Amino acid sequence: REIQREGPVPEPGPRAPSPAPGGAGDCEPGLGQPRLPGGGSGPGERSGLPAALPSLSLELTVLYNSLLFAVSESDGLVEGEGERINHGLIRVLEACGVSGQDLSTEELWQKVLQDVTPEELCAPLHRLGALQGAVWLAANCLGSVTGLFRLLSDTKVTPHGENELLALLKAWSVPGEGGASPLVVQSTKDLKEILWTSAAFLQGLQGLEAGNLPAALSLLQAAASGFCSKRVLAQIYTCIGCCTQQMGKPQTALQHLKRALQVDFQCLSALSQAALVYRQLGETDAELEALALLYKALETPAQEAVSIDPCFLIRTELLVHTPALASLFSRSHPSEVKYLLAQRCLQAGRVGEAVEHYLDLLALLQEGPQHQVPLHGRSALPRIPEVFLEAASALEQLGRYQDAIAVCEEIISRTGDLIPETLRIELDSGAGGEAPGRAGSPSPGIPPQQRESLRCIVWRAAAYLHQGRAWTRLAESKEAITRFTRCLNVLLRVQLVSAGMEMAEALPEAKVLQKIRLLALLGRGSQFQELGRDKEALMNFQHSLQVCPGDPAATSHLLRALWKLNRRQEAAALWQKRHADAAPADGQQEAPGRPYPLYLVSCLKQVNLPHDEALRRPCLTPHSHAPANISFPAEGSRTAFCSDGFPRTLTCPWAEELFLAKALKHKEAIFFLIKKTWE
Repeated sequence: REIQREGPVPEPGPRAPSPAPGGAGDCEPGLGQPRLPGGGSGPGERSGLPAALPSLSLELTVLYNSLLFAVSESDGLVEGEGERINHGLIRVLEACGVSGQDLSTEELWQKVLQDVTPEELCAPLHRLGALQGAVWLAANCLGSVTGLFRLLSDTKVTPHGENELLALLKAWSVPGEGGASPLVVQSTKDLKEILWTSAAFLQGLQGLEAGNLPAALSLLQAAASGFCSKRVLAQIYTCIGCCTQQMGKPQTALQHLKRALQVDFQCLSALSQAALVYRQLGETDAELEALALLYKALETPAQEAVSIDPCFLIRTELLVHTPALASLFSRSHPSEVKYLLAQRCLQAGRVGEAVEHYLDLLALLQEGPQHQVPLHGRSALPRIPEVFLEAASALEQLGRYQDAIAVCEEIISRTGDLIPETLRIELDSGAGGEAPGRAGSPSPGIPPQQRESLRCIVWRAAAYLHQGRAWTRLAESKEAITRFTRCLNVLLRVQLVSAGMEMAEALPEAKVLQKIRLLALLGRGSQFQELGRDKEALMNFQHSLQVCPGDPAATSHLLRALWKLNRRQEAAALWQKRHADAAPADGQQEAPGRPYPLYLVSCLKQVNLPHDEALRRPCLTPHSHAPANISFPAEGSRTAFCSDGFPRTLTCPWAEELFLAKALKHKEAIFFLIKKTWE
């Protein structure tokens, strides 16, 4: 605005240096510069003139456009938009002779919409109100958005069963705006549709995070019918798939995930979620295929995003960003997906494919830091030594024993300097005297350095264990005994002291250490037997039963050793004790606990049970269908027989115990085992 002055204009004095960008200045920027001097947004503000009603419509329109450009240039709502809107509202109140100082944003809007009556300001204020709603949506302030559009909308009653905010947005319109205004850079009609879609999407995400699945599904389906880009639509379909999966509808979830990929093939989170659904359905082939496609897509250089419409300065993706959405659509690392492929193949028994994936993964991890994944709670990739141990386990199962030994040697060489001579860990139940093994205390407060040293000991001992098993398969008993002994020596460095709490429940590593010690003792004892050193084998088996009392594998090995040493009465007593301990728990299963690491699962499944020829003789056991001529006399009888006088010869889970009982002439045990087998 130009002001006529009387007389000649005086010559300007020396000009001050140009201010730094963003500071106060006396030069008027153009329309392309969104941030205006001094926080102003209109011509009257920039010239320092008081607010006047005739120019306020233009000021509010310039503010609306400049805010849109600021959002577009920063690719998101930045700090300061709310303050600039507040400044514009205060100028409106000043023009109407009303003070707006010391009022909150909600109070400013309420006062402006109630006290400002000029009709020419209604349309600019409603446009500014839409931008305020966008700012609050981006901040997840749904209550403030609802209150604002109650003031802007003429609708007073929300239809029954309809979401209030969506109903208010649907009913809202800019007064006196028939079509697209040439003065605004984005029409209010498009902005209204974007606000409606964003509100539905945001509320659906909040319902999904809170576990209110039916309401979340309804809102997400509404958002899918709204106005958004292909990228956002694919995200909405992915969220619908996650919601229906949690509702127990995996097939419906797969349909929506496939639709997400059809809308935007770059929505890789849909592919990752599809793999999880296939895993839930037990379709291993489909799951592995989805993971393979995901890995291939992650390895392919990212293409230019084409799903964002550049015609709109404010878009749904700029308004909806919650922690749940960021977590769901975080980009997976190729190393994580490669590990999932290897892990799932190993768990499914596809050892050959697992070995190939593990070797590819190890090669990736050794290429450099660009293939390493930061550790966080959501990462599927475990610690690197565990990956090496799982690879060694897979190689061992495939029969590549020398390769398994080499992989384990890598762990041993890298953990040698990280293990102290003695590691003493004391666990205390706490000063409050709480019950031992209480829930909610999985970490008993071990210092991080001690916990890391304990993990290194676990990894090093497990590596020696796998080496011993590999040398056993290679029929190198002396080498195997050496590796098992080194494993046990490493475990001897740990001293766990518990005061008032169960060690295995308080410290997960304690349970793993116990199993490694058991497997190493059983392996070393078996190799002593191969060398004919039965007494040393017996000592190892006795020690293993002390480490894990009642363990079936340790008991079976000890029974075999006692039998070979002609200590039959001790074998009979051990068998009777085993039978007495197992009888009360008949039909019961061990309480589920923390699962063992994957690199120990194959060791636990393949514990060498006794297969001495003397204990594998045919014994009195039933056929798959019981013969008609078998008879069990009255309860007082101690024998079981067939009418033809000849017993049937098969195998059963109690074959070794039955033969041992027959050899010891333990008739009651023979009768019990035969009857149990028929049942």
